[in-house]
Formats: sequence, C-alpha cells, structure tokens
Amino acid sequence: MLRVVNVCKSQLGRNRNSYPNVGRVPGRFLSSASSSIPSKQAKQKPLPPLGKRWKDTADTVIIGGGCMGVSLAYHLAKAGMKDVVLLEKSELTAGSTWHAAGLTTYFHPGINLKKVHYYSIKLYEKLEEETGQAVGFHQPGSIRIASTPSRVDEIKYQMSRAHWHPTPQYLIGPEKVQELFPLLNMDKVLAGLHNPEDGHIDPYSLTMALAAGARLYGADLYFPAPVTGLTPRPDRKWDVETPHGTMRANRVVNTSGFWGREVGKMVGLEHPLIPVHHQYVVTATVPEVKALKKELAVIRDLEGSYYLRQERDGLLFGPYEKQEKMKLQESWLSLLCRSFKRCHFEELYSEIKPHSFELSVKKTGESDFLAMSRSVVTVSPITEYWVIERFCLFTYYSTGYRNCGILHNHPHFMLRQSTNNRCGKWPMSMVLSYFNIYYYHHHHHQYWYKISGELVGSSVHRKSVVKAFKHTKGTLKSVHSWRNPDSFWLDKPYKNPKIVYLVCNRPSFRRTNWFEPVGHECKQVMEKVGVIDLTPFGKFIVKGQGSLKLLDHLFANTVPKVGQTNISHMITPRGRVYAEFTVSQLTPGEFMLVTGSGSELHDLRWIEEEVFRGKHDVEVRNVTDEIGVLGVAGPLARTVLQKLTAEDLSDPAFKFLHCKSTKIADIPLTAIRISYTGELGWELYHRRQDTAALYLAIMEAGQQEGIDNFGTYAMSSLRLEKAFRAWGSELNCDTNPLEAGMDYFIKLKK
Repeated sequence: MLRVVNVCKSQLGRNRNSYPNVGRVPGRFLSSASSSIPSKQAKQKPLPPLGKRWKDTADTVIIGGGCMGVSLAYHLAKAGMKDVVLLEKSELTAGSTWHAAGLTTYFHPGINLKKVHYYSIKLYEKLEEETGQAVGFHQPGSIRIASTPSRVDEIKYQMSRAHWHPTPQYLIGPEKVQELFPLLNMDKVLAGLHNPEDGHIDPYSLTMALAAGARLYGADLYFPAPVTGLTPRPDRKWDVETPHGTMRANRVVNTSGFWGREVGKMVGLEHPLIPVHHQYVVTATVPEVKALKKELAVIRDLEGSYYLRQERDGLLFGPYEKQEKMKLQESWLSLLCRSFKRCHFEELYSEIKPHSFELSVKKTGESDFLAMSRSVVTVSPITEYWVIERFCLFTYYSTGYRNCGILHNHPHFMLRQSTNNRCGKWPMSMVLSYFNIYYYHHHHHQYWYKISGELVGSSVHRKSVVKAFKHTKGTLKSVHSWRNPDSFWLDKPYKNPKIVYLVCNRPSFRRTNWFEPVGHECKQVMEKVGVIDLTPFGKFIVKGQGSLKLLDHLFANTVPKVGQTNISHMITPRGRVYAEFTVSQLTPGEFMLVTGSGSELHDLRWIEEEVFRGKHDVEVRNVTDEIGVLGVAGPLARTVLQKLTAEDLSDPAFKFLHCKSTKIADIPLTAIRISYTGELGWELYHRRQDTAALYLAIMEAGQQEGIDNFGTYAMSSLRLEKAFRAWGSELNCDTNPLEAGMDYFIKLKK
C-alpha cells in the first residue's frame, strides 16, 4: 500500500531514482490513507510552536499555503512589497496542491489567460536557477486530439488565434501524433493541436521553490497558523485572528483553495467554489513505456474527456466524468474539514471506467483528490479583501500577473473571465466547468443541464420576462445569474420550450443554425419594430449632495443635465477602459447609471471604492433586481408606443438622449430615448413586477405594425453595423478609449 506522504512524490516526482516504486501493484488501486472527513466531536490537537517570532502587523496577509498562495507571496515580495505574510493552517501544499497531476500548458481558449500561462512557464524554466530549489519541470509537449470533424474545426479555429502569442502551436496530422505518442490507438485520430513546450511539473517541488523565493525576498511564511476569524476595522484594515494571536493587516488575500468558501463566510461572502471529486490513475511499470528513449507528449483526448501523460515507467491518466458520474463533496459545504491534510477519498473506479476504455494500456492503479473548478481571481466588494483560488483544473501556473491587481487595484489587462463576480450569487457554474472542461469552445455557446428536472444554465436565480415568451421557440443565454433570450425562431410554437431551447441551438465553428433567424430579427428591427428584454442590465441609483462631484470624478465625459442621458466611461489610472455606462440625471442630484449585464458587481466595486476614498456624501443603491427594462426599437417604435401614452413622443418633444418619467399602458416608468441597435427606440425602466404586463401591452398595441421579439444576437449584429462599441469586446482594459475611437466621449481637459 502507498503511504500518503509518498503519494505526491511518487506520482509527481521527476527523478526516477529519487522515489522507490513503493506499493505499485499491477491492477490494484492505490488506497486511501484515511477518511478525510473528521467527526464533529473530534478533538483538535494543540498546535506545535511556529519556530519563529510572531508578527503583530503586516501589509498583506495571504491565507493558504498551496501553490497559489505561496506564488503570490513570492511575487509580491519580489515586486517590492514589504511585510508580506502567509498563514497556512497545517503545512505547505497540504490541500489540493500536493496530489495534483501538475499539468502545464501554454494553451487556453481565451486570449489573455494565455499571457498568464506564457509568463508562468517561462518562470518555471528559470525558477530553479533563481532559488536553488528543483521544480521537477518536464516539457515533452502536449497534443489535443481531434477525433471528429467538429474537433478539427475547433483546432483550426484555435490556430487562427495562435499568432496573437509568441508560443509555438501547430496543427498536426495523425502521423505526427503517433510519432509523439507511439502507444496511442490511432483508429479515430484525425488531427492534433500540438504545443511543443507544454508539459508537467511537480506541484510540491514548485511550491517549495516559490517558498524559498518568497523568503529570499523578505516574505514571512507561518505554519501551522490556521485563521479562525477575520474582522474588518473602521480604518479599512483587518484583524486576522489565529491561535497564535491577532495580526493586523492592510489587506487580506484568500488563497485557501477548497476552504475558500469557509474563509469567505468569515467576512459574509459566498464564493462560487464547489469541491469536486477528481480521480486520476497511475499504472505500474509498462514495458512499452520503459523501453522508450524519449518522454511521451501529454495527451488530452477531447472526446474521451481525459488527460494522459507518462509517469516514470508508467502512465497517469485522469478523466473528467460526465454529469451523472461526477461527485460533489457535499459534506464540505456544511462541515469544514479542518483536519484534511494530504488525504485521499475512497476510489470509485466505476466513475472512471468508461474513460479507461480509450486507453491501450489496461493495468491501472488509482488515487483521487479534490480540486476547485474554474478560476477565481478578484477583489471583493469588501474593502481590501482579495480572492485568488484554483485558476485552472490541475493546471499549475503562477500569480505573477495577478500581483499587479493587488499592488495597483486593477490588472494590467482584461481578466474578466477570472473574476469571482462573473458567477453572481450562484456557484453551480463551477460544476458545469468540470464535466464540460473538454467540451467544444464554441463562440456564444452556453452549457445547460438539469437540476431537479428543470433545464438550467450557469446561473438561474434571476429571471426576467422569459415566461412571457412561453409560446416562442428560441435560444437562451445565462449571464450573471440572468436567463435571457439570445434569439427567436420564426416557425411553429412548441409545447415544451425548456427542451426546445436546448435542442434548437446547434453551435458550430461554421455558420450556425440560428444565422437565418437572427437575420430575420435584424430585418424586423430595421424595417418594422421589435421588443427586446434588457432587464439584465446592471442598474445603480446615485443621489445625494456629493453625487455631481462623484460622477464628475468617476467619468471621462461631462455629467448630463437633468432630463438628459449620455455615454460615459470609467478609465483606469493606466488610461484603459474599465467600464462603460449610460448616465441619466433623473432629478437634480439623482442619477441612474446603467451598465452591461455581466459588469454589475465589477463596476459597482469601483464606484464604492471611490465613494470611500473620496469621502463623498452620496447614497449608491444597486437596483438591478428591482427594475425591469424593455427595449422597443425600429422605425415604427414611436407609432406603437404613442398608442399607449399621453406623453408626446415626437422628435421635438422627446429628443435623442433625453429621459422622462412617464406612464405607458398606465405603468409608471422612466423612458430613455436610446437604442443600442442604432434605430429609433426607447428603453423603458420600470418595476420588475410590471414587466409582463408592459410587455403584453406593447405586443398587443403593435399588432398592426407587425411587432415581434428580437434577442441579443440581433442587437449585437445591429450595433456592430452602426459601429457602436461594446465593453468587453472593443472596449476593455487592454485598450484606451482613443484607440477604440471613443474620443467624442472623452474630455481630456477634465
């Protein structure tokens, strides 16, 4: 049997002579060392002494001594930050770091996270020289296997983005695939995506090297030092409570892995982290592997949903089970496993057996471990509390680019896909990312699955006007906890739209099956009139004596007058576009700020930080959940709406970029003459409980004009045609507003 203390080393050790092949029995499982869930009544042993003098104060306290936390300590200290302290509850790497498969890759379907991967791998190549500690880094390359025509399309799509980055990446044929991995069954292999500098690293050795570097540059690492409480102070500092005493810190960073949720609860935050069982198998010695003169490339079989690499004279492979097979460690959500320390759960071979049929080698052993799905990197709505959790399932890379956020309060470039806030208040998107990790990365595609018999997406607790569309066939998207229509289908209605939403949207790397319907929607808005649900917009009310001063400081544009609306941008200190708003002054000193659906908490955090720093006498209220929004656009929009209101909607009476409090269909609302489609239109802001009634009234009034629905796909197409920019696309933290052609909205003399 394999002792737990040796699992990391024997599985991930890189020197074949360093770790004996203890406990490797062909065809048998590596057993769990002990139960990792302690009894609630279990007595905690007294902590051993720290072995160094306790500090009462620190500039930055990092909670958690895994790879991420230690890397952050290293980078902050190296960047010149003084008094960096890391607190680990047991010992370094005792959580999920010690038993990870340690895969490293330059590949990422996103643009900017490739930059992080690039930086990290280049760091690993020189870290041993810098710190004197070996990191066990192997770079045999990797291949993403394409065994279907659609996978070949995906690889070609990724190749079209490859030259944005300096790392080599190639589309290779079956012959080259077999050359790099001669043991692979080639029956279904059509092509491969080859990253020749990818590989795998020993997470334990990497962490120890980073720890040596952190100490070298002045950081202090304390363990065992569990954090038992976090108390924010009026001066924006933190009291970090431990059994050794209380440490006062200017800021706190939560890097505690699968304890991240529990640490978050100490400050009243619910982090979107889900502990998930993940098993990987390590074989005994395989003669064919032992006979090789060159290390095998890492294989990622996208259809088989597993990774496979060489481990000494054997193989290591880990599957990502489908939804019905994956297992959440639900007990961790109610009972914090404080005594977890280099432990395993029981092996569940039945969950991974279907994936092992893809292997040509049948002798397997097994060990399993917990890991966090998806990446979470963010500053929270609470002052000076940061979160850095598992960046990428079982793929180790460093936090070098992340330290700039903590040092400068914003990242060097766009990292929207890594923010904690993207999930809203609902963490189940973490589950989706696990069993869909090797799913196709289609543009615009969203994952849907069933919970308690209901079809849901990455977040569902916010629903806008979808029920009013119950007789319309279409596709949905889920953004920041909202379920919202992307497009509509113009043929016969279906009885069960929940199923239709899933079936009718067939994503593709070629022309999709919603191309023609979206074209009809565009034509509808350009020639007649359409209605779109815009309720997911982020909406804030800012009012008070200091509101004018606050907004004049926040935005690069001038502040609109009462009854008027403008487009305004928040600019970072580096001159990049942090956010875009429509700003309306409803009454003297009272403003409504509207941002995109995925930017709500991202933008609110920046506003609240400025309110605190500038001591502005204002009230900032997030009314996103209270206010519904319907957009009515098209050349006949005025004709339809005029039937429902006594308000004069003529051009002289209701000008472009003006706003008014009025009634439509006897429903009180704020109407803004604006449309992201570029056509004549209004956005109608009203109480959420009035959305369905308002929608039905508008649809009934527009029957003669041929009114119909349109979705966000059509809106995006129309705005591109009019050269309207969008935050997150043309506008982001990678570009300045002048590069994006937004100079009209930027007042350089402010």
